[in-house]
Amino acid sequence: MNIIITGGSRGIGRSVAMRFAREGWDIALCARDKDALARTREVLLQLNPAITVMTASADLGTKDAVLDFAEKVKAVFPVPDVLVNNAGIFIPGAVHEEADGVLETTMAVNLYSAYHLTRALLPAMKTAGRGHIINLCSTASLRAYPNGGAYSISKFALLGFSRNLREELKPHNIKVTAVCPGPTLTDSWAGYEGPPERLMPPEDVAEAIWMTCNLASQTVVEDIVLRPLPGDLG
Repeated sequence: MNIIITGGSRGIGRSVAMRFAREGWDIALCARDKDALARTREVLLQLNPAITVMTASADLGTKDAVLDFAEKVKAVFPVPDVLVNNAGIFIPGAVHEEADGVLETTMAVNLYSAYHLTRALLPAMKTAGRGHIINLCSTASLRAYPNGGAYSISKFALLGFSRNLREELKPHNIKVTAVCPGPTLTDSWAGYEGPPERLMPPEDVAEAIWMTCNLASQTVVEDIVLRPLPGDLG
């Protein structure tokens, strides 16, 4: 079994990779930071030396980089079992105050990368009649927050993409899951001055993804919503 994870060198993506590595899954990862990617690959192989770990440095804010990564994946894993579209950026700011270009940049990473990578890998899944696409949305996909700006717009769009895919792929036996985590202890919350226990550990999100990937073939979890016990921040 194999899993492809974008934004896999840290945070939720890294935790997902580690969870699946422990179970013997082969893994393909991409991220912008070459050094962080190399360190993650080393950790994964320490967890399980028997697995294959393919890595590629890529800025998924450009379509060409997304398609290049897709070709590299197909060369190693011709039929993807699980695709986790996790790459994302968060630039806080109100819609009427954020800098020009923030929306375009955010949409390119948070939505278009998932759109283009999914389209590139789907033909093999459809031919095989199996597969699972998991999109890392957010509780910001479900309700707007002050200072959410372009990020919230992109996450609403990613959830819409997930729901559209779900309907389209039913006849092809391909599962689609939208994962909507609330505040999670990742780089997006760097500088947060509250107690760390107010944020969810990324390992919990990874565990939820692991569980939904191990249900019966006729069962799909369409949406996963996780929040800190006291609720969202902000």
